[in-house]
Amino acid sequence: MQKLELLAPAKNYTTAIDAINSGADAVYIGANLFGARHSASNSIEDIKKVTDYAHLFNVKVYVTLNTILDDDELIEAEKIIKQLYKIKVDAVIIQDFGILNLAAENKLPPIVLHASTQCDIRDLEKVKFFEEIGLKRVILARELTLTDIEKIRKNTNIELEHFIAGALCVCYSGQCYLSSYIGQRSANRGQCAQACRKQYSLINKKGEYLAKNKYLLSLKDNNLSSHLDKLIKAGVTSFKIEGRLKDENFIKNNVYFYHKLLEKYPRISKGKILADFTPKLEKTFNRGFCDDYLFNKKDNIYNFLTPKSTGEFLGKITSINENNFTVKTNSSVNPQDGLIFISDNSISGCLVNKTDKLKDGIKIYPNKKLNLKKGDGVYRNLDTEFNKTLKNTVFQRKLEIKFIVYKDKITVFDEDNNKTFIEFVSQETAKDKDKMKDNFIKSLSKTTDTPFLVSDIEFKTEDIPFLPVSKVNEIRREISEKLKELILSRYKVKKQPPLNIAKFPKDKGDYRLNVHNKKAREFYELCGCKVCQDSFEKLKDKKNLELMRTKHCLKRAFLDCGTNEELYLVDEKNVKYPLKFDCKNCEMVILSP
Repeated sequence: MQKLELLAPAKNYTTAIDAINSGADAVYIGANLFGARHSASNSIEDIKKVTDYAHLFNVKVYVTLNTILDDDELIEAEKIIKQLYKIKVDAVIIQDFGILNLAAENKLPPIVLHASTQCDIRDLEKVKFFEEIGLKRVILARELTLTDIEKIRKNTNIELEHFIAGALCVCYSGQCYLSSYIGQRSANRGQCAQACRKQYSLINKKGEYLAKNKYLLSLKDNNLSSHLDKLIKAGVTSFKIEGRLKDENFIKNNVYFYHKLLEKYPRISKGKILADFTPKLEKTFNRGFCDDYLFNKKDNIYNFLTPKSTGEFLGKITSINENNFTVKTNSSVNPQDGLIFISDNSISGCLVNKTDKLKDGIKIYPNKKLNLKKGDGVYRNLDTEFNKTLKNTVFQRKLEIKFIVYKDKITVFDEDNNKTFIEFVSQETAKDKDKMKDNFIKSLSKTTDTPFLVSDIEFKTEDIPFLPVSKVNEIRREISEKLKELILSRYKVKKQPPLNIAKFPKDKGDYRLNVHNKKAREFYELCGCKVCQDSFEKLKDKKNLELMRTKHCLKRAFLDCGTNEELYLVDEKNVKYPLKFDCKNCEMVILSP
C-alpha cells in the first residue's frame, strides 16, 4: 500500500510547528508574495526554519504560489522559487501557467510543482493533461464525487490530493469572480473578500421574495472523517485540511483528530506524537458539517442563517424565565462560554454569566436579554474549558534514539540508522559502577528540549568511565546537534523532471483560463489552446459574464428542479444578478448584470 499523507495548513511559523507536532505528514504555507491567502504570508527565513524542523521527521513542506501573476510579478515569482529551492522546500503549489512555461524553458530549478485546486481540476481530461506535461500531483476540485475520483485513479498514475476538512468554497475553485466584480478584490489574485459569506435575497421575475437577507451562498464546513477509508480505496494519497487563516487551537485540534484516524495506515513521515488530549472537531471553528458532494448529495450542505461558527449542538430549550433559560443537555456549560440559538428562521447569541446544574439539564443565565422560545436549538461556539485545555496541552513529536556508551565514546543512532558519536577522555574508571551508570542514564535521557526520545541506553564496556555529570550533559547536547545535522544532511528532496508539451483538453478558452501574463498565454497556445480573452481582472466590459458556477443550487433549495421560473440574486447594495441553471450538469451560474 502506498504511504499516505495528512496535509495541514499553516498561517505562520508557529502554526506550522503546531501542525507538525500534532501529526501532520506535510504542511502547506504561504511565501511572502503570491499566495491565495494574501494575509497569510511568510518570509523565506521563517519558511526555512519550518523546513529544517519538518525534515527531521520526513515531513514535507509545500509553499503556495497559487495566484495568477502579471508579467512583472512572474519575474519576482521566479526569484522566490529559486530561493525556495535553495532552502529545500519540497514543492510549490501553483495556478499560473506562466510558471509552467518558465519550467518548460528550464528557467526554474528542478523544484516539484503541484497543480493547485485553483487550476479548476474537476475532470479526468484535466488531470491527464497535468500528468502528461510532467507534474507529479494535482489537487482535486472539492465538488468531485467518490465515483469521479475512482475514475480518475483508474486512468492515471499522478498523485491525488483531496480536501477532507475545513471551509468550502461555493464556486469551483479558480472560477470565482464575484469578489473581483463587487469590490475589485480578486480571489485569483489572493484578495478574496468572501462575497459568498455575505447576505443576499432571492427574487423572481415579478420581484417577489423567495428569501430575504439570508446567507444564500454560505456553505457548511467540510468533514469527511467518516469516509477516509473510501477515499483511500478510491486512490487519494494526500488528505488536505483547509485553514491557512485559522489559529493554533484549530490547527492542533483538527490535525491531531485526523492524525489519530489515519494512525492505522502507513504514513510518509516518522516520529511519535505525544499528547494527553482528546480532539473534538465540533469544539473549534465550524459552520456545521457536511460531506461536500462526495456522494452527490446537494441538500443539507448550506447554512442560510449564518456564515459564522455554530460549534457543537448542546440541546433544545425546555423552559424560559425572565433572566435564565433551561436546556436539556448532558454537556457541562461554563461562564464565558459562547452560545448561539437557532430557531426556524432566525439566529442570536450570547455569553454565559453563570449556570446551575439540574437533574435533567442545565439552567443558564445569559449576559443579555434574548428573544427565545421553547424548542430553540442551543449551540456552543466557544468552549472556554476546552480551549484552555487545548492551549495548555503540550504536543510533542519525537524520534526514538538509542545511546551506546563505550569506554571512550558515546554513540547514538535513530530508527533509520542515522548514526554519530562523540569521543571523550576519561582519566579513571568509575569506582561505583552502578552509580555512574545511573548518572549516564539520567543525563542522556534529558531530551525534552530536543526532537528525540531515548528508547534505550546500552553499555558496551565493563570498565564504566568516570565523567562528571556536567560533561555527560555537554556530550548529550553536542551529540543531539550532530544527529540533527546528520538527519538533515541526508534528507533528499525530490526533483521535478523537465516538463513536456501536451494537448490541453480545450481548443480555445475565454477569461476563465485566467491568463494574466504573456508567458501563460504562450504556454496555453503551445498546448494547442487558443486564448481568446485576458483574465477577468483585465477585462473592461464585464457585463453578462459568468461570475460563479456552483453545484449549490438555489432553485433546488427553494423550488422544484423542473420549474423554469427566472430567478435573481440581490446583494446588500440592491444589485441584481441573473441566475442561470444548467440542469443537465446540475449546476447554478451567477451572471454579472
